[in-house]
Amino acid sequence: MKRIFVIGYAALLFASISYTQESTPTPPALEPQAPQRPGPWRSSPPAQEVVPVPVPIAPPKPNGPVQKSLVRITATSVEPDYRAPWNAGGLQRGVGAGFVISGNRIMTNAHVVANSRYITVERDGDPNKYPATVQFIANDCDLALITVPAPDFFKNMLPLKFGGIPALESTVSAYGYPIGGERMSVTTGIVSRIDFQLYTHSSVDQHLTIQISAQINPGNSGGPVMQDSKVVGVAFQGYSGDVAQGVAYMIPTPVINRFLKDISNGHYDEYPDLAITYAKLQNPAQRKFLGLKDDDRGVLVSSVVAAGPSDGILKSGDVLLAIDGHPIASDANVELDDERAQFEEVVERKFKGDSVKFDILRDKQPMTVTIKLYKPWPYAVQGHSYDVRARYLLYGGLLFQPLSLDMLEAYRSTDLRLRHFFEYFILEQIYLQHPDVIVLSNILPDPINTYLAPYRGGIVDEVNGKKIRTLDELADAFAQAPERLVIRMIGDGPPLVLDRNKVEAARERIKARYNVVKEQNLQERPEPDAAKQANKT
Repeated sequence: MKRIFVIGYAALLFASISYTQESTPTPPALEPQAPQRPGPWRSSPPAQEVVPVPVPIAPPKPNGPVQKSLVRITATSVEPDYRAPWNAGGLQRGVGAGFVISGNRIMTNAHVVANSRYITVERDGDPNKYPATVQFIANDCDLALITVPAPDFFKNMLPLKFGGIPALESTVSAYGYPIGGERMSVTTGIVSRIDFQLYTHSSVDQHLTIQISAQINPGNSGGPVMQDSKVVGVAFQGYSGDVAQGVAYMIPTPVINRFLKDISNGHYDEYPDLAITYAKLQNPAQRKFLGLKDDDRGVLVSSVVAAGPSDGILKSGDVLLAIDGHPIASDANVELDDERAQFEEVVERKFKGDSVKFDILRDKQPMTVTIKLYKPWPYAVQGHSYDVRARYLLYGGLLFQPLSLDMLEAYRSTDLRLRHFFEYFILEQIYLQHPDVIVLSNILPDPINTYLAPYRGGIVDEVNGKKIRTLDELADAFAQAPERLVIRMIGDGPPLVLDRNKVEAARERIKARYNVVKEQNLQERPEPDAAKQANKT
């Protein structure tokens, strides 16, 4: 499930949890005391034998030899530089955890290996570092599978099996390598909440999560959370101490199993989404106005995204009564596997191309509709992107870039117009007129653009009278421009004017002064050959 807009960010650390158990020794049995000798002033009570009480001993390894399944992952990554996108980007190194599952595969978090250029894996009792490669990565649910080509790496390793959803207040154990440690760490936590939460890796996707009361530290991401010798989750994020303490989250097995099923055809298709907003119908007067029965059922469709699968099938004002036969309560919950969950969980368990059936009330008349699911593309603008190159166009020292979450964070923009276009990109259907919201994000100072600073942060509307919808169209407009380019921005104010001849004369000067290797990149994804080369070990 996607968030429709993003407002603010919480400071979150990626971590997992650890557990330590010690055996409690049984105290020695007490010897019965001999009867005291009677004195002249007291009588002697009868002797009583003290019966020792057995003390339960906790097993030293409640989940078995986890060391034979756990691995330490070191990833060297390159973060794209959105302020100077022609550069290779910043080099970073991170440590996380992973665990072996069936098929000689290692499961971990997507954020452990995202943007990676080189990955090594270590196992318990082996001093070697083995190069690894990414098989599948799901940035929308923060899961990934990697493997090690070395033929003997998985010898004597024990694949872990998956369990179900642990009960509230039950105890779980989490394993990993916190704060860069080289030895396995184990801690315990209690399952304190099962709910939909934001997955911070993408910053736009919400899925089922399980909250655990446990200490978390960087470096534990990707480690297994176990109960009764089975994996019940993957530790992946938690709050920093200034927000909340003792709160961590793990990815539960329904999300894990869906990821594994999705990639069974050799490709990850991502989560589909209904692409609607809705309102709960708990107000009796509102229910009566809409012609609903007094049965606490139904939610009201507020809006339908034109680029989504519900467009043309659902309408604003429809009341959703049931999904795939599951009645929808007025608080948007359904009964699913003997648990109450948001009705979107039914969609969460489906895949691209699957269908979902709704019983609805439209204009007080009952209807049944069927929606074929897929992932709407506009949500990508409001989330983080990984393993892609920043798109840009540099012309006359003016840097043009499509609006995105990564670009906004790089410039820390507070411009109200930019914030509005970003936050309401989907709600106000801005993407219909501007699939790319093209921003003059930066200016490389040169005599030809000395007086153009006031245009920084402006959104391109048209060039020489032609509307500009995408970055490709802007590149074509510049390539085919006559002697003068008139660039109009959205909003009031005079247009930005450039002399083509002066721009051409300054090209090499600007490139040399700012070490610009390439003046444009219009494709987000690298070429297939380049991607294979980057993954080589």
